[in-house]
Parts: sequence; structure tokens; C-alpha cells
Amino acid sequence: MNKHSSHADIIKRLKRASGHLDKVVEMIEKEKECLDVAQQLQAVTSALSKAKQIYVQDHIEHCIETASGKKPEEFSKQVRDLKQITKYL
Repeated sequence: MNKHSSHADIIKRLKRASGHLDKVVEMIEKEKECLDVAQQLQAVTSALSKAKQIYVQDHIEHCIETASGKKPEEFSKQVRDLKQITKYL
């Protein structure tokens, strides 16, 4: 699979989410305020959700761009893959 143009951005977002998650664990271990922990958890969730959205949309765009000129069986496989990945949106 070719590296998509958005992968660098996605990696950056996932590393940021990992940092937020580490912070959540630290906050819980230090018994920080529930509201503060919940806010950090929301930051993790949002970062992961956005990374997933960008990743799936980039994959869809890439599939559509590369679908033309394919043999029918290759095209059919790409369409099946495309249908499968949309469930993660």
C-alpha cells in the first residue's frame, strides 16, 4: 500500500492523543479532579476521532483516484474495501 499524503498529519495527531492519554493516566493516579480528568479524556477522544476521520477519508479518496483503469476484478475488490471502510466513519 502506498503511503498517503495525510499519514504524516495522522501520525502527529495520534502522538498528540497518546500524550493526552498518558496525562489522563497520570491524573487518575494522582487523584486529580474528576472534571479535569473528563476534559482530558474528551481531548483523547476528539484527537482519535479526528485522526480516524482523516485516515478513512484519505483512504476513500485514494481508492477512488486509483480505481480507474483497473481490471474488473481489481476494481470490484476496491469497491468492496471501500464499502467496508465506510463503516468506520
